[in-house]
Amino acid sequence: MKKAPLTSLALAGLLFGLAACGNGDAEGDADEAQQDQGQEETQPEGAEGDAQMPEPELDDVPDVVAEVNGEDISGEDFEAAYESQFMNAQMQSQMTGEEPDEEALQEQTLEQLIGNQLLIQDAEDQGYEASEEDVEEQLEETAENNGLSSVEELYELAEEQGVSEDELRDDVEQQVRVQQLIEDLDYDEPTDEEVEDAYDEAVAAQPEAEGGDDAETPEFEDVRAELEEQLVNERQNEAAQSHVEQLRDEADVETHI
Repeated sequence: MKKAPLTSLALAGLLFGLAACGNGDAEGDADEAQQDQGQEETQPEGAEGDAQMPEPELDDVPDVVAEVNGEDISGEDFEAAYESQFMNAQMQSQMTGEEPDEEALQEQTLEQLIGNQLLIQDAEDQGYEASEEDVEEQLEETAENNGLSSVEELYELAEEQGVSEDELRDDVEQQVRVQQLIEDLDYDEPTDEEVEDAYDEAVAAQPEAEGGDDAETPEFEDVRAELEEQLVNERQNEAAQSHVEQLRDEADVETHI
């Protein structure tokens, strides 16, 4: 049984990460980041060492967690994806006070990996190709998103995590092909009215500034393109999930956790 190519964390989150900006605009994200930074700056000295993040339960993960149309998803890839999901769930639990359901979280992670593998296979079957220019552009974007100044720094970071330059480039090539497939799926383009409604909802959800001053609220035309992109991402995500469900119904999938 052949081994599927290494699935990077970026690719593992591709399908369900498309609508990450769908829950708020960039200004809201920036405000949240500033709040987080302020909390870090005011955190008492030594507090970081006192709070220990729980470790995920990964003792019984098999070498192969699933086979998708004859291709393996390794336990190593599952653990990497699950640790990221677990960390996010723990951060969420600190706000909600509810402990994450690890069994449900593992099932969700496995289904995401299966869905991504199905998309990878479908993109290959349909003949999508990623040019060197496409790969370089995606590498540069990934480096920038991770706060790195160059692709070379990205390679170094990947090496530290046990991912070679060739493996990283293979992952990015897969990511580009899958993104091309998703962009070609059928979905309804957002109308002007829907973009305006999204703006009104974002404004209504924005916390009122001190003293009732709302001068920081951006004008519609200043954020129109961003809101439209956000709606497109949401609809591409929905189309991708529907496509995965169809592929899943027709696929030969065996799971081992």
